[in-house]
Amino acid sequence: MIAGILAGLTWALETVILGIALAMTPFVSTEQAVFLAPFVSTFLHDFFSAIWAMIYNTVRGNLLKVFACLKKKGGRFVVVAAIIGGPVGMTGYVMAVNYMGASIGAVASAIFPAIGAVLAYFFLKEKMQWYRWILLIITLLGVYGLSYSPDLNIHNFWLGLIGALMCAFGWGIEAVILAKCMQDPDVKDEYALQIRQTTSAIVNGAIILPLIKGWGFTADLLTSNTGWLLPVIAIAALFATVSYLFYYRAISQIGASKSMALNVTYTAWAIVFTVLILRDTSVLTPVTIICAIVVVVCGIFAAADFKDIIGKNS
Repeated sequence: MIAGILAGLTWALETVILGIALAMTPFVSTEQAVFLAPFVSTFLHDFFSAIWAMIYNTVRGNLLKVFACLKKKGGRFVVVAAIIGGPVGMTGYVMAVNYMGASIGAVASAIFPAIGAVLAYFFLKEKMQWYRWILLIITLLGVYGLSYSPDLNIHNFWLGLIGALMCAFGWGIEAVILAKCMQDPDVKDEYALQIRQTTSAIVNGAIILPLIKGWGFTADLLTSNTGWLLPVIAIAALFATVSYLFYYRAISQIGASKSMALNVTYTAWAIVFTVLILRDTSVLTPVTIICAIVVVVCGIFAAADFKDIIGKNS
C-alpha cells in the first residue's frame, strides 16, 4: 500500500512538471505545435523514461533477464499492455493535461480505477467488498468535485475529455493485463517497466509520429536550441519512471484494483504541487480542499481489506 501511495505522489509531481514543459514556447508557438504537442511530448516522455529504466535495470544487472522475459508468454503480453497503456493511454493523458491543465487533466483522467476495478473483477476474479465499492465511488465523486471550477481556463474541453477517456480505458485495461502477467514469477515489475516504456517509445516513434507527420517537428526540437524544454521533459520522465516502479510493485503485491485505488490519489497531490511549484492558488477553494482530502482518504481505504487488517491485529 505504501508503494501505491508513493506511485500516486510521484505521478502528481510528474504531472505538474510535464505541464510546465507543455506550456513552453516550442509547444505553443504555432497552431501545428499546439496540435503536435501531446503526441511529440508523449514520445519524448516515454523515450526518456525508457532510458531511465534501462539505467536502473543495468545497475541492478537485470537487462539480460528483461530479454529472457520477452521470450515468455507473460512478457509478450506486457508488450500488448504497453501499446494500450502507452500510445493510447499516455497520449490521452497528455492531451488531457494539455487541453485541460495539469491539475484538472490529472483529475479527469483519474476515472481509470473504476474501469480497471470492474475489469479486474471479471477477468482476474479480484473481489471487491461492498464497502470498497462505496469508498471507490466516493473517491470518484471527490475527483469530480476537484474537476469542477468555473474559474479555471480550459483550452479545449472536448479534446481534453477525449484524451481523458483514452487515458482511463488505456490505463485501466493495462493494469489488468499487467496484473495477470506478473502472476508469473519470471515477469518482475522492473522487467515489465522496461518492456512497457521501450515498447511505448518504439510504437510512438515508428507509428504515431509518422501518421501525424510529427517527425519534422520532433527533429527540430532535438536539434534546435529549445532551452530547458528537453531537460524538463527528462525530469518529468524520471519521476514517471519512479512512479511506475512503485505502481507495478503495488500491482504485483496487492493486485490491480487496490493499486489503482491508491494511485488515484495523485489527483489530490497534483493540486498540492500545482500550488507549491506553479504558485497557482486559484485551485485552492474550500471545495477543492475538502475533495482532495476525500480523494486521498477514501482512495486509501478503498484499497484496504479491513478483514485482513483486523485479522492481523487480533
